[in-house]
Amino acid sequence: MTSSLLPTYARIELAFERGDGAWLTSTAGERFLDFGGGIAVASLGYGHPHLVAALNEQGAKIWHTSNLFEIPQAERLARRLVEVSFADYVFFTNSGAEAVEGAIKTARKYQSAGGHPEKFRIVTFDGAFHGRTLATIAAAGNPKYLEGFGPRVEGFDTIPFGDIEAAKAAIGPQTCAILTEPIQGEGGIRAAPPRFLRGLRELCDRHGLLLMFDEVQTGIGRTGKLFAYEHFGVSPDIMAIAKGIGGGFPLGAFLTTRDAGRGMTAGTHGTTLGGNPLAASIGNAVLDVVLAPGFIEHVAAMGVTLKQRLARLKDRHGEIISEIRGEGLMQGIALRVPVNDFAAAARAEGILVVPAAENVARLLPPLIIGEEEIFEAVARLDAACQRIESGKLETSSATLSGTAG
Repeated sequence: MTSSLLPTYARIELAFERGDGAWLTSTAGERFLDFGGGIAVASLGYGHPHLVAALNEQGAKIWHTSNLFEIPQAERLARRLVEVSFADYVFFTNSGAEAVEGAIKTARKYQSAGGHPEKFRIVTFDGAFHGRTLATIAAAGNPKYLEGFGPRVEGFDTIPFGDIEAAKAAIGPQTCAILTEPIQGEGGIRAAPPRFLRGLRELCDRHGLLLMFDEVQTGIGRTGKLFAYEHFGVSPDIMAIAKGIGGGFPLGAFLTTRDAGRGMTAGTHGTTLGGNPLAASIGNAVLDVVLAPGFIEHVAAMGVTLKQRLARLKDRHGEIISEIRGEGLMQGIALRVPVNDFAAAARAEGILVVPAAENVARLLPPLIIGEEEIFEAVARLDAACQRIESGKLETSSATLSGTAG
């Protein structure tokens, strides 16, 4: 049957009917161990009782009110995020791209409010993914996302990731901020060297710039810390989050210090749906679980277990796997075979992974994952490797040109 959906995704012929924990059941009744997590979105898996209860309870009361009025659920969620981060203020959005857009606007407005309207340019990095809006594709600078959409939005200077000397050279009289992911997700699970992020912090402090982190994929426990910046000992001035904070419900935010947000006064920014009662209630429910004693420690421990098991997998299948990289439950398998073939072989063995750049398969399981499920996942990936090695891969998956997120 012909789809009425705009064909911007090369969709796999597989649909899911229900989920339970880390497992998904297809409309054909097949069960899959989900190590893609909806691209790091299903932070607490599927059917989590606390999230379901929050959805039902708030859904029976009120879904939406305008931000022209106070929203107690959003006030509470913002206060809790401030308490556990560097920030003083939070602005809620519906997605990661909107969160990054808001961060960009906040950085530019900061300089304008400080008497420097000429400072609007932002230093960004190769391999980044910040969203699909005109500004965020310009920020990332990836030609395949820019092609065909007219002139690139002005104001972004893209340089090599991890190159502090290039960052120094890129700063000019019009520079207002630096934007980076602490760990690139779509870019192939590439972590920034700690000294590089520290160097960026020093450059921003020296030149009166703002340091912005895109933690849309890494935030809310994904890397074994609540936020990835905690691994590096470097705090940003502005940070974008999304994905995991909603546990599958559309929710994002950007967080800012009081100083960095000084220009964002009444009327400078807005959203119709962002932070409405239903979304904020689910965000609070996610934090209830993630901030519970021992939860983040569990994620960190499972991340170590997963990485150790993947290292053994690499040792057994060196002709297929070249490297294991990542932090916590954000791991990447760098491949010597096409990543889409690997993903297809994994699906054939009942496990889902997400292709990324640099021929890397991303593993982004729900944060509730347990040791036995990790053992099962690696066993299935082992079988996928054997399937490729024996030439039994019958399905060559389509290029997943619409998977970035």
